Amino acid sequence: MDSKDYLKDITEIKELMNKSSRFMSLSGLSGILAGIYALIGAYLAYNIIYVTQTPSDDYKTLVLYELEMLQLFVIAFIVVVLSIITAIILSWKKAKKHNEKLWDKTSKRLLINFLIPLATGGFIILFMIEKEVYLYVAPLTLVFYGLALVNASKYTLGYIRYLGITMIVIGLSSAWFLGYGLLFWALGFGVCHIVYGALMHFKYDRS
Repeated sequence: MDSKDYLKDITEIKELMNKSSRFMSLSGLSGILAGIYALIGAYLAYNIIYVTQTPSDDYKTLVLYELEMLQLFVIAFIVVVLSIITAIILSWKKAKKHNEKLWDKTSKRLLINFLIPLATGGFIILFMIEKEVYLYVAPLTLVFYGLALVNASKYTLGYIRYLGITMIVIGLSSAWFLGYGLLFWALGFGVCHIVYGALMHFKYDRS
């Protein structure tokens, strides 16, 4: 056995170890669809929030009534539910195609590490909404979601880490341009999901 054979064996061993410690069935197509859902949701939210106001209006002067808040909550809920269902279905199909388990120790670690920052941010954001403090809701959703992705990325595809970092940067940038929070939200949850989802799809899903 020459050095090339040894290198080949080492590479195969690394690949097996990587597959056993990472959730590889995450579907890139689900990211694309989640981005599309988010853009549609952002468009509907835009029409609700800015019917009588412009996107450059300061959040301090932005008035949201109970009916508008309920409509925004319903839109956000539908977007999240559709994204989760799509991710589960497409990831299940990908796992089945490669004879892998969708729910195992690795996917459990992935979910736990993802939910810790996300739940923390969710409680803070709900508290701010309950107190009618909307100033940093859009930036915080992006930042905490990005932190959740970075925290969970060590258990899945490498692109998830870069997506998380991108979300954090967009969220922090949004804090400087508060009147455009919804547009930053659409950029992060919409455009970035589509871009990274496409990269993941063409690199991992088509094999």
